Amino acid sequence: MPAVRYGHGPAPAARRPARSGSGNRSPHRPTYRRSVRRLTVLYDAQCSLCVHLRHWLSRQPQLVPLDLVPAASQEARRRFPDLDHGATLGEITVVGDGGQVYRSTNAFIVCLWALAEHRPKANWLATPAGAPFARVTMLAAAKYRELTAAPCDGACEAPAPGD
Repeated sequence: MPAVRYGHGPAPAARRPARSGSGNRSPHRPTYRRSVRRLTVLYDAQCSLCVHLRHWLSRQPQLVPLDLVPAASQEARRRFPDLDHGATLGEITVVGDGGQVYRSTNAFIVCLWALAEHRPKANWLATPAGAPFARVTMLAAAKYRELTAAPCDGACEAPAPGD
């Protein structure tokens, strides 16, 4: 699936050799990217849409196992100490077992890519033809969150580590 590493570029591919810049003078020694074997989906546990989607994801047949962890939780902080946990509350974030970080539309696509019944759709959404549909879907979800979310009054901030 042509998803994105750190928000840009092609997805990690199993056994895709890197190109050698030395031409024919030295033997080609391919290096391989690590394929994604597990994904962690960080979702806003205070958002009804996010919780609904978390339950939906957990019921789907998965080609790549998904760990569903509340964003900015102690568990999320333990697993990913260098991640901006405040930002994970504002947009869906998915972390691959090789350290790949997918955000927003790319996170949505990689979640679908992990599901047996939705991988073909994810592959299409990652193309130039499908990208506008993925973007509109994320904009609609953001608008829904905005219209249905309870007022924060400062409570939507990421808790301090250890809280």
